[in-house]
Amino acid sequence: MSITENDVKAVLSAVIDPNTGKDFVSSRSIKNIQISGADLAFDVELGYPAASQLASIRERVVAGAQTLPGVGKVSAKVYTKVLSHAVQRGLKLMPNVKNIIAVASGKGGVGKSTTAVNLALALSAEGASVGILDADIYGPSQPMMLGINGRPESRDGKTMEPLENHGVQVSSIGFMIDPDEPMVWRGPMVTGALQQLLEQTNWRDLDYLIVDMPPGTGDIQLTLSQKVPVTGAVIVTTPQDIALLDARKGLKMFEKVGIPIIGVVENMSTHICSNCGHHEEIFGAGGGEKMCRDFGVDFLGKLPLNLSIREQTDSGRPTVVADPEGPVATIYKEIARKVAVKVAEKAKDMSSKFPSIVVRND
Repeated sequence: MSITENDVKAVLSAVIDPNTGKDFVSSRSIKNIQISGADLAFDVELGYPAASQLASIRERVVAGAQTLPGVGKVSAKVYTKVLSHAVQRGLKLMPNVKNIIAVASGKGGVGKSTTAVNLALALSAEGASVGILDADIYGPSQPMMLGINGRPESRDGKTMEPLENHGVQVSSIGFMIDPDEPMVWRGPMVTGALQQLLEQTNWRDLDYLIVDMPPGTGDIQLTLSQKVPVTGAVIVTTPQDIALLDARKGLKMFEKVGIPIIGVVENMSTHICSNCGHHEEIFGAGGGEKMCRDFGVDFLGKLPLNLSIREQTDSGRPTVVADPEGPVATIYKEIARKVAVKVAEKAKDMSSKFPSIVVRND
């Protein structure tokens, strides 16, 4: 009895992707099924970066295919293909940038920039091409966090090349000013600077551009929502009631302007004593998860209040780079994977599929 493509799909529909919770057939990940006698070969296309998991996913699908009666040799090629996804209505995607993810907070001091840089580094570690835009014009911190000195180069006098470290492309107003110089600018100057940084940086084929937003719901947030094609936003908060109050406002703002919320990260959730290992919830407990239940959004994960996170970021080697196999880096990587999976599940951008219509009076 010969094996058919439907037989292959039937057995593979019982194999679940550990990251999405869906089977590989209904998610349309199985591609290019080839049957030669009893031998079988197929591809598995993942919509999210998963370099550290390709081998285990290959083992999983091959084991599933081997349950097919009479099957001979089974081979599977597992790879990642990150696509562009839908953004706000009326906005076109930026050239060379597939997905823009805003990392925001309602108030300062909740660890938003630290979360943004580790999210970018975690996506890069999983094989994605990643950039980070430091949109906090008044308080740029990404140059220090990524250990980058120097000024961007311009090859044509109009645009600038992103600087790079740890495999991530970076653009920041911090590269162009003295570190001690305050940005005493009014709103229009700030939003103009943001647009220049975004549009005049020669980003090199990014799967994801992480935008480290300033805190609050002001000019930059409004400019971002109206003029920048954003795939989704990640909200960072602490469990503290006052931080959650502001985070809820930030979340509502993104909803009002049509930017989907990817999820919420709770920072500084638990303090672990470096001497005795005692856990203490200094800022309260469960606030981020309650906020997610109230608004019907995903809780992406929580991070401890940890001295090493601060020390590593201050030294220009954030946790995902400084201690890639450590427990905190593992949490950042899990959060990054959830973000990438959520983006992959969004509607794909179809603007490139339609021809441009030009009306002329000849």
